[in-house]
Amino acid sequence: MKKAYPSIDFEVVTISTKGDVDKRTLFTIDEKGIFEKEVNEAVIKGNVDFAVHSLKDIPSDLSNELTIACIPKRAKPNDVLVNEKKIKLKNLPTGSIVGTSSLRRAIQVIRKRHDLNVRPIRGNVETRVKKSITGEYDAVILAEAGLTRLGMRDVIVERLTIKDFLPSPGQGAIAIICRKDNKKLIRVLRSIEDQQSRAEIDAERSLLEKIEGGCRFPVGAYAVTSDDKYKITLYANVFSADGINSIKIRKIGDSKEPSKLGIEVANLLFKEGATKLAEGWRDAVKEWNQRL
Repeated sequence: MKKAYPSIDFEVVTISTKGDVDKRTLFTIDEKGIFEKEVNEAVIKGNVDFAVHSLKDIPSDLSNELTIACIPKRAKPNDVLVNEKKIKLKNLPTGSIVGTSSLRRAIQVIRKRHDLNVRPIRGNVETRVKKSITGEYDAVILAEAGLTRLGMRDVIVERLTIKDFLPSPGQGAIAIICRKDNKKLIRVLRSIEDQQSRAEIDAERSLLEKIEGGCRFPVGAYAVTSDDKYKITLYANVFSADGINSIKIRKIGDSKEPSKLGIEVANLLFKEGATKLAEGWRDAVKEWNQRL
């Protein structure tokens, strides 16, 4: 923003959220918006003008007083493997302890390597990386974008493919939130938006809103616009709690109607039996929580 508007003075205000204080793994906290609620309340009250979030942390039912005013160019959405010995996922010894805070990542690891010991991990990105370096975990899986923004790309051992590890909807993207009635600020923020990233995120979020996956029912989704920018392809994947069964959908739509594509893909997931796959996840979460 400062590069685009050098004449405007910006002040960074740090606000602590429940997600920062509560160190339980994300899927054990039965509450939406744990990383953004307090920040967005400050925007609504006018204590700050706008807020910057990791987009995948924003629940689909955003306050009616707020809007996602801007989505800058999206970073790589991939998950990555981190470990001290620089061993790739396929070469990790049987029984290796792999840490993740995401049920989506956990189930996809199990599908690739059922012989690994996948366990929940607490803490911020730096803490989780440290736990892999000190040997508490043999490896951890994180989002590439988060490591890149923290200047920690050097710890990445392997970028996991989108094909094998479909990311969380919105992963890699940043969302800038402001009040819906602040039209002047919205115009300023929109000037740094990336239209392709916006279309891709709209497709993924409309899918998530329709299927209401959240943390309790992991959903992988990734949209990509074509080179000519006229078409957009949405990939989606849901899994059974034991990782044995999954439903994969790939559909191409008009890049000018990304939300329509997301809803269509969600309906296809329902048609193929997504509701049935969701039934076992409540017990799976309880079992996972017992490992903490």
